[in-house]
Amino acid sequence: MRGMIAILKRNLTNFVRDKLRLVFSIIMSLFFLFVFSFVMKSTTTGIAQPLNYLISGIIIMTVFQAALSNSTSIIEDMSMGFMKEIIVSPIKRWQISIGQVLSATIIAFVQGLLVIVVGMFMGLNLDFIQFLQMGSVMLLVGITFSCMGLYLASLAKSSTTFQVMITVFTMPLTFLSGAYIPTTLMPKIIRPLVYINPLTYTTSIFRYITLNMKNFTTSALVKSGVAFNIDGFIIKPYAGLFIILAMCVVFFILCVMQFNKADFSNVKAFNPNGK
Repeated sequence: MRGMIAILKRNLTNFVRDKLRLVFSIIMSLFFLFVFSFVMKSTTTGIAQPLNYLISGIIIMTVFQAALSNSTSIIEDMSMGFMKEIIVSPIKRWQISIGQVLSATIIAFVQGLLVIVVGMFMGLNLDFIQFLQMGSVMLLVGITFSCMGLYLASLAKSSTTFQVMITVFTMPLTFLSGAYIPTTLMPKIIRPLVYINPLTYTTSIFRYITLNMKNFTTSALVKSGVAFNIDGFIIKPYAGLFIILAMCVVFFILCVMQFNKADFSNVKAFNPNGK
């Protein structure tokens, strides 16, 4: 337990010290909000609160991307030899992996909270119950994709490879989730990709909670892109919780197993000078 707490404290301390990283993550969220708000305003979406609809999508995508990319620090630890020193200590590998997952989850959660604060200044209204529900979803998303990030980091042999893997995962999943552009505006030819994207349902449940859509009819939810009609089969927002829970369990097992057998002796960090 002490080992997990030590790793957690170290990673959180490094995050607090790296203020530039936090600032740029917020700036990127605001950039997407600025750009895609014009899409929402210039298009008939059938959504009552288009800006708030967009803000809620950006919040959960911030958590997703932060949780996944925070595993970059693991690659750095591996390349600098810090991970080797931890492994030869009495701390068990599964404790190290859990400490890494928890720290990445907390960092992603904090970044999501900061975007929520910015969103509230832009008109996002929340009550206490909604805030608790949103926080629960953000934690679940953070844990799930922190596990995925650790799994990918354990597979990667260099920070360059890891960044490519993260890009391959985040770009298509993000833009096909309806976070920035509503799924109702997407061409029918790519709808099958939208429906098999787990982030689609994560975004759906988060919007359902954030925008307080519990009194909406099923047809209204489908029209808003929060529920999905797949050839007559309706997938409602809370189905997203079961999907993300299943992913969380699977990737937690995978990341712990992969981390336990990973070889950290050949991991290299990107060096722009080629040295």
